[in-house]
Amino acid sequence: MIEIGLHADRTLPALVHAARLPWLASPQRGVERRMLERVGGEVALATSIVRYAPGSRFPGHVHDLGEEFLVLEGTFSDEHGHYPAGSYVRNPPGSSHHPFSEAGCVIFVKLRQMNPAQSRRVVHAGAAPGERLLYADAHETVRMERLEPGCTIPARRVSGGQELLVVEGSARLAGEAPQALQAWSWLRSAGTDQTALESATGALLWIKQGHLG
Repeated sequence: MIEIGLHADRTLPALVHAARLPWLASPQRGVERRMLERVGGEVALATSIVRYAPGSRFPGHVHDLGEEFLVLEGTFSDEHGHYPAGSYVRNPPGSSHHPFSEAGCVIFVKLRQMNPAQSRRVVHAGAAPGERLLYADAHETVRMERLEPGCTIPARRVSGGQELLVVEGSARLAGEAPQALQAWSWLRSAGTDQTALESATGALLWIKQGHLG
């Protein structure tokens, strides 16, 4: 059964440990999901972890309000190219594709969350070391940031809120239990004050800021 109001109030904080969730079937055989936030049914504003079994594919479809995804494992493909682990892609509103995976993959994907005026397709193929800016405009920034072992990202003010996904490693919010955020933990904070984040072992983070204002 599809959630139609999962963490739907985007003015509220949310924390989901996606690695602990069950895989839920999608309408397409071989494609499963772990849902993080959702507003709507099968056509929804949604943030999810999606797994493609080897040889699976999804029918061609249009993204009316855009799609962005980060490949976590394996290689994701469509008629435009092949995207190995670490790739980040933004398909703008009105774009379409026929996604599939020959060997299987896992992606972190956000649907129907772009400004209709956005028209530029963005592709960062494959992983790159260290911090890198993935996308920036007047309303949001998206980047990868590596938190080295024993280091801290200090508390800061971020207009428009922030969300992050722990891609690798583990981290914790300052003052909370050690290693509270494991790989595939997703955190949304709509407020301007962002708590310090620290890691004893190191972590790779996907961070999106400004879009919740």
